[in-house]
Amino acid sequence: MTVEAHKETLGFQAEVQQLLRLVAHSLYSHKEVFLRELISNASDACDKLRFEALTDSALYENDPELKIRVSFDKDARTITIADNGIGMDRQEVIDNIGTIARSGTRQFMQKLTGDQAKDANLIGQFGVGFYSSFIVADKVVLFTRRAGMSAEHGVRWESNGEGEYTLETVDKPTRGTEVILYLREDEAELLNEWQLRSIITKYSDHITLPVIMPVQKFSEDKDAPPKIEDERINQAAALWARPKQEITEEEYKEFYKHVGHDFEEPLTWTHSRVEGKLEYTSLLFIPGRAPFDLWDRDQRHGVKLYVQRVFIMDDAEHLMPRYLRFVRGVIDSNDLPLNISREILQNSKVVDGIRAGSVKKVLGLLEDIAANDAEKYGKFWKEFGRALKEGPAEDYGNREQIAKLLRFASTHTDSAEQTISLTDYIGRMKEGQDKIYYITGESFAAAKNSPHLEIFRKKGLEVLLLTDRVDEWLMSHLNEFEGKPFQSVAKGALDLDKIASEEEKQEQKQAEDQFKDLLARVKEVLGDQVKEVRISSRLTDSPACLVVDEHALSAHLERLLRDAGQSVPTSKPYLELNPHHPLVARLQGETDTGRFGDLTHLLFEQAMLAEGGQLEDPASFVKRLNALLLAMA
Repeated sequence: MTVEAHKETLGFQAEVQQLLRLVAHSLYSHKEVFLRELISNASDACDKLRFEALTDSALYENDPELKIRVSFDKDARTITIADNGIGMDRQEVIDNIGTIARSGTRQFMQKLTGDQAKDANLIGQFGVGFYSSFIVADKVVLFTRRAGMSAEHGVRWESNGEGEYTLETVDKPTRGTEVILYLREDEAELLNEWQLRSIITKYSDHITLPVIMPVQKFSEDKDAPPKIEDERINQAAALWARPKQEITEEEYKEFYKHVGHDFEEPLTWTHSRVEGKLEYTSLLFIPGRAPFDLWDRDQRHGVKLYVQRVFIMDDAEHLMPRYLRFVRGVIDSNDLPLNISREILQNSKVVDGIRAGSVKKVLGLLEDIAANDAEKYGKFWKEFGRALKEGPAEDYGNREQIAKLLRFASTHTDSAEQTISLTDYIGRMKEGQDKIYYITGESFAAAKNSPHLEIFRKKGLEVLLLTDRVDEWLMSHLNEFEGKPFQSVAKGALDLDKIASEEEKQEQKQAEDQFKDLLARVKEVLGDQVKEVRISSRLTDSPACLVVDEHALSAHLERLLRDAGQSVPTSKPYLELNPHHPLVARLQGETDTGRFGDLTHLLFEQAMLAEGGQLEDPASFVKRLNALLLAMA
């Protein structure tokens, strides 16, 4: 017995009920987007009518004013979205509404040619937006009639979203489409003027067509009942789409207050339109003050993303990096590849290109302010400087440009105000100096008064004083600037040979030979507490200091990590002694073993306290200090 080879091609089967549930409840993360989708569909219908009417003006049917109307009925628990656009005939309803993921807009676009295709500003591309209605509704009824057809060719479509729908022919005197949503019992909160107005303003404020809504109007007579009047809810005009020369400074400021939810005026802004391979418009603002949630890792709002003037999201991290999270504004593009629910950006070269261009715009704007208005840039830095310091770690490609924008405190001014740029620092470097010196500390006072700075102050070498928590993170990613490497004055051995005199070099060598035995005795007392004891070339006034290896974690960073709950291996520091200090001289001449041990521990613990560290045994430190004071009495 043989089996005959049999090959056939079969189509995938879909469980329609499950598919509708997926569309309604899984594609969209916010239920209010149903209104955005239906208004967008209505906008598309009006745009289609406008295009077709270019060759057949009779389609307007003596009603040339295109608009969208949103209304609600509390008693019937319905929301209605109506338009006077192109409408649909019976077959189009079957094709576009009765077939999931079939987009009438996409098919319409495919039929356009030449300039028509370029001018078309249509939204829907996937053919699933209509079904978002079932997020909030348990029944949807649609009335429609195609423009140019008589009233008896109206169509009524009805479905409860469970996989079936009914279709019948009805009279409809007016062209266009009317969608009636019968809300679920738990969605009654949507049945109020304020809620619908808020959703329309958020998602559809800038579409070109007016969105009309009946609203209550109260007269001056308190006893008179309120009147119901139609009111346009949306602005129906996108400020960013207008030419810059037509927009006043006041209009920019007012728009910022709207888009940034801020009562204060912006610090500055940039408005640009990019054309070429990518086409998009950006209007980006730098706020005048930091928002309260600037350091909230869960804050979501930022630059608002629009596609063809329809709001998509305002947490588009793909369009602006975290270190520029304070930027507010809009980016509007026709080129962005969205996923089927219009809520998530797809990774693509288009997105990367828009992001890169937007970042360059913001950084260029900041460069311009820094160069031409020091006072304004100082205000910006006070508000957003710590956020910008995250840039070199996050944005490697723009690291050098960001570095030019950074500001620091330094020993040049001995002021806590962060006003010194790296360019300023390099311009003041001493002859023979080839490094940018810095020190980190828990506070400005701790950094300013650190014993590590003594030799630098003596030689007139400027040191950057870094006291923000982010500074340690910054310096781990910013290795050099304009060819000059960064060097922590609290790490490694100092390399000041190029600016040291021959006399100083000779003195250092003599001191190392003279105190060789003392260094061995101190190391024996301290044991594993230190890696090595050596003569210091950085101290002039203090008796001792602690230094870590050049590539080890600084003491300050270790403390930050431990405070954050991180497990950090303890690194052993170097103890450096000042050979010219009386206490070190006293230590060298001390013959009493017990007293020598006490003095050694005191020097080590003092050096640790000067670093901002904590003693493991404060009581023993106090005991040794008291004994020393009594001996002096």
